[in-house]
Amino acid sequence: MASAAAAGTPPGPAAPPSAKSRKSVTGTRRAVAALFLLPALVLLGALVVYPIGYSLVRSFVDNSGHGFAGGDNYKTLFSDDSIRTAFKNNVIWVVFAPTVSTALGLVFAVLTERVRWGTAFKLVVFMPMAISMLAAGIIFRLVYDQDPHKGVANAVWVGVHDTFAQSSAFPNAHPGRESPLVAQQGGFITKAAVHTGQSVTLPLVGVAPDQMPDGAKRAVAARPEPGKITGTTWQDFTRGKGVGRLGVPDPSEPGYAGMRIEAVQDGRVVASTKAAGDGTFTLPASADGARLRLPASNFREPYNGVSWLGPTLVTPAIIGAYVWMWAGFAMVLIAAGLAGVPRELLEAARVDGATEWQVFRKVTVPLLAPVLAVVTVTLMINVLKVFDLVYIIAPGSSQADANVLALELYRRGFAEDQPGVASAIAVLLLVLVIPVMAFNIRRLRREREVRR
Repeated sequence: MASAAAAGTPPGPAAPPSAKSRKSVTGTRRAVAALFLLPALVLLGALVVYPIGYSLVRSFVDNSGHGFAGGDNYKTLFSDDSIRTAFKNNVIWVVFAPTVSTALGLVFAVLTERVRWGTAFKLVVFMPMAISMLAAGIIFRLVYDQDPHKGVANAVWVGVHDTFAQSSAFPNAHPGRESPLVAQQGGFITKAAVHTGQSVTLPLVGVAPDQMPDGAKRAVAARPEPGKITGTTWQDFTRGKGVGRLGVPDPSEPGYAGMRIEAVQDGRVVASTKAAGDGTFTLPASADGARLRLPASNFREPYNGVSWLGPTLVTPAIIGAYVWMWAGFAMVLIAAGLAGVPRELLEAARVDGATEWQVFRKVTVPLLAPVLAVVTVTLMINVLKVFDLVYIIAPGSSQADANVLALELYRRGFAEDQPGVASAIAVLLLVLVIPVMAFNIRRLRREREVRR
């Protein structure tokens, strides 16, 4: 053997490793893998497994934490009105919030591909994702403020409304002392009939100086005219004790510009007019013998917009805030999927005579179906645990109407000291999330099999 080695004879094949050595290597590899996985497993157990197990056990214990409650906590889930309202609102959230966010994201992603400033637009739409839920809630609490001078939503709504239906400038006006007017059907009417050649005074009080119409001028006494009825309607009030004359326009008193005056005879309007900037008005001879009426339309309360945070609209309003935040997230993911769509298929469809709408509906959307599913499922899981926006935006008067399961869990567990019911709500949320997660896992496995 030594001579063979010295002569350069090649050695024979190495002996295969024994079963004992193979087991030793496999055990070492498993030990190393377990060592690397141990921190993640510890965190997973401490932050996920233990809370789920504890909540499940706690849901069968009474609120004191000492007695077994059986299914009483779960019975409360289906018998308590506030929890049922929260469950109903969660259904509304799951149906509409992901759908609207995904649809807007799809529209934005498709349209911004065709414009040069698409990147800047995407940046603006995605920017709300950088804002915390707390900050977004505070922003939209102000946006939905009932006062049009504070809330942007009502400022726009009132502006559009007043463009087509002008609000009254005299909602608080009413007759003062020794006035010739009496109340009638929300407005005011003269006590006696008027005649041509007569100058009539229609004094009112109650309108703040800063609420006077822009066209209001210093009131003047109207001069009588033959064959006509003239008059003045104005603010019969001068600041200061003992200043001014009652029933006569004084230099500092403004006219009621735009006040509508009607001549009423036998229950019907025979003539009408509007006061000029100085409050003067003129009616034709047909008004002779009629009584002058200031109709209720002069004193209608100003339109203050929609009660966005009232019991009826509070949930849609909060969903709108959520869509504002998450439509950018949907747009970015869909835009990434759209970048991978083969352009040849789109061009082939156009060459075959398809319109842009047909290309979008029958080519683009089907090719983006996997991405749309990912976005929708992600948002569905997200809205099941929505809490911050509802808690911050909904005022105390309508928070019960905007209630969701996550908020009800917080209220039961911390505000009302019912940890058993809160744990049951937590288990219910887990049960609701499981089908969505199962669908997502099945879809991922199916995609993996298709790729293979």
